[in-house]
Amino acid sequence: MSPKLHVALLALVSIGLAGLARPAHSGPPSFSVRYTFDGWYSGSVLDTAGRYPIYVRGAMAFAPRDGGWAARYPARCDNPECPRAILESGPVEQFNPGTRSMRYGASVLMTAADTGDGANVVQKGYSTGGVTQLKLQVDGAAGQPSCVVASKTKIYRVIAPVTVADGRWHALACARTSTNLSISVDGAPRGRVPVPADVSIVNSEPLRIGGKNLSPNNDQYAGLLDDVFLVID
Repeated sequence: MSPKLHVALLALVSIGLAGLARPAHSGPPSFSVRYTFDGWYSGSVLDTAGRYPIYVRGAMAFAPRDGGWAARYPARCDNPECPRAILESGPVEQFNPGTRSMRYGASVLMTAADTGDGANVVQKGYSTGGVTQLKLQVDGAAGQPSCVVASKTKIYRVIAPVTVADGRWHALACARTSTNLSISVDGAPRGRVPVPADVSIVNSEPLRIGGKNLSPNNDQYAGLLDDVFLVID
């Protein structure tokens, strides 16, 4: 082998190894946040990494759970003067998934008395008014959880054919990929619907936990809630 050919082969090998060592960056870094409420203090709750606080709005309380804490929401009440409560983040841009894959969810404990026309567990944005949205909720008197992804013009929703309003803890999770939106209950898949890859969720609304605001008809969640998470890949 000639010296020049030997040098050229070494250069090609070096380039290949460098490529393996430094893979091309294909998009924004992944983002994750989780709230267990074990680190709550007066007025706000930090995520498990101590970064992104969410703020207590309204009649929020906390209850012991497995050596930690869970958020306790007001009892179901349909009077306009009823107590209401939500947890609300600041304007964190990283909470916007755009068209990227994501997972979000929470653990809930509800009874039949906690169900209602709407019980919003986790949401960012709105499904009407051209805002865009991601949401996990528990629907109707049957207490069925559902996941929602909404573009500016269309709502995509998948409903689990089971109740979670039975007085026990249940882990709920939504997952959006480039082709579908799915829901799982206690780790078991419970349904999915197709979602176009170009549906983008970007809005200026905060992450809200337990309701869409503090006004009457705010789709108030009732019961206990814990382990809220959002992961954007």
